[in-house]
Amino acid sequence: MRKTFITLMAALALGTGSVCAQAYQPSPENIQARKEFQDMKFGIFIHWGIYSMLADGEWVQHSKRIDRNEYSKLAAGFYPSRFNAHEWVKAFKDAGAGYVTITSRHHDGFSMFDTKATDYDIIDATPFKRDILKELADECEKQGIKLHIYYSHMDWFRPDYPLGGTSQALPQPEGSANWNSYFNFMNTQLTEILTNYGKIGAIWFDGMWDHPNNFDWQLDEQYALIHKLQPACLIGNNHHTAPHEGEDFQLFEQDLPGENSAGFSGGQKVSDMLPLESCQTMNNTWGYSITDKSYKSTDELIRRLVKSAGMNSNLLLNIGPRPDGQLPDEAMTRLKEIGKWTKRYGGTIYGTRGGLIKPQPWGVSTQKDNTLYLHILDLKEQSLTIPLSAKKIKSARMYDDGSKLKLQKHGKDSTVINLPSVPQSVDTIVEITLKK
Repeated sequence: MRKTFITLMAALALGTGSVCAQAYQPSPENIQARKEFQDMKFGIFIHWGIYSMLADGEWVQHSKRIDRNEYSKLAAGFYPSRFNAHEWVKAFKDAGAGYVTITSRHHDGFSMFDTKATDYDIIDATPFKRDILKELADECEKQGIKLHIYYSHMDWFRPDYPLGGTSQALPQPEGSANWNSYFNFMNTQLTEILTNYGKIGAIWFDGMWDHPNNFDWQLDEQYALIHKLQPACLIGNNHHTAPHEGEDFQLFEQDLPGENSAGFSGGQKVSDMLPLESCQTMNNTWGYSITDKSYKSTDELIRRLVKSAGMNSNLLLNIGPRPDGQLPDEAMTRLKEIGKWTKRYGGTIYGTRGGLIKPQPWGVSTQKDNTLYLHILDLKEQSLTIPLSAKKIKSARMYDDGSKLKLQKHGKDSTVINLPSVPQSVDTIVEITLKK
């Protein structure tokens, strides 16, 4: 992920290759994949690499100004003996997640998969000699959840990467930048991922903000390659600006769509054409940190999931595995507790879209056809006034026990719902059936 906001201009047209520049027309498979992505509502983000060995987050190479040659020696000691893809995927599925997004290559340049494009990878540079990405892909296929791939556009290790804002703070490499070499390297790796690991739900890019102004990332060509190899594969890019041509969903880091409390969105407008995704941490860091125990409560994480759904967005909830390959105990506890909630109430978010009642101080709404779910997250009284005419409501009931609720007309375009008691739970849900 990133630490500073840098505004980028849109990437320009093609470099070399046989793909012609033209307006992006998503395939029927891609359109269907977008719908399925929106229906899932909940995913797990995994930030994992050799940086976990230093137990100080995924930016430790940068924050500690570690020479890349010294940093790369960490790989020789990386042996996550307790990694178990089956246990990971089962935990994610039991929590109610429909997909997992994992870092195939983060900003440090280390590849967590078997690649022929470099020896700086988990097969060639570590004693572990196992392809984590392959094992996870196979297990996702077996257990029926989607695999999405995070891929960094920038690289603190390779000398052919043109130095950007973050790279210049590190000891400089020997050799010279060569964009064509680096661009071909990235596309070779993306081709490997999209050829050797089965169906990939999405490519999740990050790091474009390392170069400000008019740097040409040749996104058109790169995006066209991805869509050619797997037409249904979605593309998202964490550049914190408006979606670029060829992208299939819009990302928001540490914020819900339309918010900018984390300082990354910078007035980024919310697309009304693309699926949305909000990525957020369980604690304060993305990669494993042995000292970061600032985990949000399960109640808070559930509310974030509900708020995200009410704002027509997926929630991508992050976990930083330990260097031994296990998920932190705090994360596992919360996954299990979230799973209890989604098993009982998942029907009020899965397959829904943001409801016709926009987010309110008391909570949000989700909707599926003519069924509207009111998610009451913060209400200190026994009645709820909603901006919806009583004439449009066929019936209202408590989702938990099905008890019918009395409605009162309140002006021309609002209705008062009388609740059995003042809401006390993490999410009190009212189910409204609308008149057709």
